[in-house]
Amino acid sequence: MLYQYDPEQSRAGFFSLMIERDLFGAIRVVRNWGLVGSKGQEQVGIFPDETKAAQALEAWAAAQQQKGYTDL
Repeated sequence: MLYQYDPEQSRAGFFSLMIERDLFGAIRVVRNWGLVGSKGQEQVGIFPDETKAAQALEAWAAAQQQKGYTDL
C-alpha cells in the first residue's frame, strides 16, 4: 500500500498492489488507486508465473514512488 498527501490541495491518495491467484489458478496482479476515502479504480493483469507478476508489481511500485507515493 502506497500513500501520497498533497498539502496544497488538502487531499490524500492511495495506490494498492496485490498478487493473488484466482479460482482457476491464474496469477493476477491487482492494482487499486484513488483518493483516500473513495472506492477508487481497479485494474487486473494476468501473468504466466509468479516471478513475472512480482517483477511487474515492483515496477509499478517504483513508478508510483517516483511520483511521490511512500509506503504506508
